[in-house]
Amino acid sequence: MLKRFLSYYRPHRFIFTLDMLAALFVAAIGMFYPVITRSMLNDLIPNRKYNLVLIFGIALLILYVVRMLLNYFIQYYGHIMGVRMQAQMRSEMFRHIEKLPYSFFDRQETGKIMSRMTSDLNDISELAHHGPENILISTITIVASFIYLSTISVPLTLIIFACVPFLLVIATSLRGKMHAAFKESRVSVAEINASLESSISGIRVTKAFNNAAKEEEKFEVGNEHFVSARRRAYSAMGAFHSGTTFITDVFNVVVLIAGGFFLYNGKIGFGDYSAFIVSVNLFLTPVKSLIGFMEQYQNGVTGFERFCEIVDAEPERDAEGAVDAGVLAGEIEFRGVTYSYGDEENKDVLRDVSFKIAQGKKFALVGPSGGGKTTICHLIPHFYGVEKGDLLIDGKSIKEMTRESLRRNIGIVQQDIYLFNASIRDNILYGRLDATEEEMIAAAKRANIHDYIMTLEKGYDTQIGERGVRLSGGQKQRLSIARVFLKNPPILILDEATSALDNTTEILIQQALDELCLGRTTVVVAHRLSTIKNADEIAVVANGQITEQGTHEELLALGGAYADLYRLQFRENLT
Repeated sequence: MLKRFLSYYRPHRFIFTLDMLAALFVAAIGMFYPVITRSMLNDLIPNRKYNLVLIFGIALLILYVVRMLLNYFIQYYGHIMGVRMQAQMRSEMFRHIEKLPYSFFDRQETGKIMSRMTSDLNDISELAHHGPENILISTITIVASFIYLSTISVPLTLIIFACVPFLLVIATSLRGKMHAAFKESRVSVAEINASLESSISGIRVTKAFNNAAKEEEKFEVGNEHFVSARRRAYSAMGAFHSGTTFITDVFNVVVLIAGGFFLYNGKIGFGDYSAFIVSVNLFLTPVKSLIGFMEQYQNGVTGFERFCEIVDAEPERDAEGAVDAGVLAGEIEFRGVTYSYGDEENKDVLRDVSFKIAQGKKFALVGPSGGGKTTICHLIPHFYGVEKGDLLIDGKSIKEMTRESLRRNIGIVQQDIYLFNASIRDNILYGRLDATEEEMIAAAKRANIHDYIMTLEKGYDTQIGERGVRLSGGQKQRLSIARVFLKNPPILILDEATSALDNTTEILIQQALDELCLGRTTVVVAHRLSTIKNADEIAVVANGQITEQGTHEELLALGGAYADLYRLQFRENLT
């Protein structure tokens, strides 16, 4: 873990080296005050060398000015280094998150991921900056103080340093509790962020149902957990600080008593005794600094562990020897496909599913919710890996294709449209980032959204808000269709693309979808059978299996589940 953390300093070696040199000089300058104090008490003041007293004082003032500048350098450039390391880690985490499979996001809440990317990395940044310089300054000062105090009185110095093991024992015994407590605290902060993200995203639903009190109740559960976790963390921290501070206080008592006996027995002069009492703080200050550093260390280490949990999560990996799929024709075949999401409740979502879709044909999936229709759609772009059986496109297993090249050939329009908090232009161009203005406008026209866009004051540069909140459901759907038109893929997946729309809007959207489907292999998931009556083939999916398959007329004639569903939806027309 330590070696891994230190590797992030590598790109910042120059600033790090200067920072450590500055810290070294700061520690060295700190030694001058007790040395000059001892010289004044033992020589300059008793012998009335007032000119040297003035010269030494001015020299010390100049050194303090130099130390002020060095401290500014450490604070500014040290923090800059820490921020750059933080940005480096954040970029690494974001790039890795982009490579993680769908299954990872099935288990993780957005707010918790955001917490790791913000507050956790901020604590890592603080540790990256303050950690090395605190350790360097404190270590050098402790060693130098030992040497200097030994020049005054070796026995008295050994007595003081004999207390150090007691300090180490207390610090070590309490550090484990402190680490566990701070880790729990981090988890509680992530839970609050997740709850907050969920509540803010759903604020319109909350207002619509007048459930603000319920959301406050849910938030307070996490908030109370946070308070409880922080209470335990602060309790562990309090025990750590009080225990270690007690030992350092004992140091002063030991110096006072032992030094008094030495002075009484003539083993040390009054000037040296006074200088020793003043100079013992030279040792105690870095010790206290290291004790205070432990809290920051625990925060930083806990944050780094949580950072590593994300970047160590297994990313999507193409099979060995996978090749670029090129431009696919679009023939799709499922061969005995079985799939589960890895938990007992959803075991075998699909069981031995087999079907074939010819190039350019429309294949519809209908059936009860939870039957496996959406899972079939997710397997085609390799969002999830086929566990048993195989899935082929143009006669070739998708396992032999790189995911990037496979998905380049697939366009998806879903019921739950996601639009970015950007302009209309940016959202359409998401389908193909290198498209020209003319191509983008042509796609918008084919999706029947161009005329509406031109009524807006800023046209294609209009900002649509978070998740397209400033657009209606139909407008958002048409933007998503324009995005797919621009991508122009040979394979199209329509997953409940119109189920959330009113009848009038559905007719307009369906016209755009019908044009979008022309010449493409299309998989359609639909509850409204009116939208898939003209499909080349229809499959009824229930309990993870295809129970019926055929054309609309064939399935009606069969008189099974499809016919029952059709009669249920159109009973008024049949009476």
